[in-house]
Amino acid sequence: MADVTPEAGDAARAAATRVARESYGKLVAFLAARDRDIAAAEDALSDALAAALADWPRRGVPANPEGWLIVTARRRRIDAARRGRVADEASETLRLAAEELQAVEDAGPIPDRRLALMFVCAHPAIDEAVRAPLMLQTILGLDAAAIASAFLVSPAAMGQRLSRAKAKIRLAGAPFRIPERDELPERLGAVLEAIYAAFAHGWEQAFADDPRGRNLAEEAIWLGRLVASLALDEPEAFGLLALMLYADSRRAARRDAAGRYVPLAEQDVSRWNAAAIEEAERLLTVAGARRAPGRFQLEAAIQSAHAARIHGGATDWPAIAALYDALYALTESKVVAVNRAVAAAEAHGATAGLALLAAAAADGGLDGYQSYWAARAALSARAGGKDEAREAYRRAIGLEFDPATRAFLIERLTALG
Repeated sequence: MADVTPEAGDAARAAATRVARESYGKLVAFLAARDRDIAAAEDALSDALAAALADWPRRGVPANPEGWLIVTARRRRIDAARRGRVADEASETLRLAAEELQAVEDAGPIPDRRLALMFVCAHPAIDEAVRAPLMLQTILGLDAAAIASAFLVSPAAMGQRLSRAKAKIRLAGAPFRIPERDELPERLGAVLEAIYAAFAHGWEQAFADDPRGRNLAEEAIWLGRLVASLALDEPEAFGLLALMLYADSRRAARRDAAGRYVPLAEQDVSRWNAAAIEEAERLLTVAGARRAPGRFQLEAAIQSAHAARIHGGATDWPAIAALYDALYALTESKVVAVNRAVAAAEAHGATAGLALLAAAAADGGLDGYQSYWAARAALSARAGGKDEAREAYRRAIGLEFDPATRAFLIERLTALG
């Protein structure tokens, strides 16, 4: 066989990287469909990706890379079954796996089973606090450090929680399917939380060095649409989709022509996506008609108040502050507490906002949260506390990974003198 050229090696690595970024969760979901052994599915996929890096430079990237990885990973698991079981058990496993392999090869593109696996991860046997993080790792491919940052815990603690949860899924024997409608309410909340956390992560990374950010945000919106279509009587599903559409409508306005970060209050509303905002408004109206308000509906209502600017209206900060009060009473979330403080400052003055920030930070948990320090810096500067503002800006700058946002914070710090 001919020697591998550098170009062939680069093309193979690029293809493997693309499939891993865009289809990780879909591949794991497919591999775990039969026995719900997520850890084994991840191991098999890792082996298949390693095999791809060895094989594709020599043979070329296959026409259906996902199918190739599924077949290879399945064969790895078959080999493991052959080594670890008695002959009769191995024979049955090989027969069943061979049938699935043939189905994969015949079907072409892999069906999307992520949503079913998300509901498996929300099984009642899994600790409620780890259901959404487990979905983020297993279905959407985020690492423990990114997930830990989203949920304000240490990466080590999050890694331990995820390992225990994967073991429980297999022991629980959770059926790999979308739950029946009467089972949805018990599991839907964790699924919606995971979708929104994925969107938020992608939203933050969309302009950073991670090229997966925009794809992840778009995937989250797609999953949100799918859940909304399945859960017709669940207003929170409509509320979440509306919330994501409101935020995504402002994507083009988050950077100016020179690539500089533009905060929401200073964005050019002509660059907002009016069609996305109109769709979000319709969804929020549908959700509100159910008269069962929840977290995502409240957050979407806050974004609706901001979106009034596209029609020439002013931002109604007292209304937004009141909505944040209700949202915090419902969730007691640290992230909501910071946003609530910022809204209170706009509605009632910087001193009111600083008091709420101090209350949120009183029992810890915000030292590594960049938005807390950025808010504290801005409000301290408005209240005349320049020394405290400088220190808070330095902390925020040190925690910020996006170059444009970091440059914006440095400008604000420099402006203090």
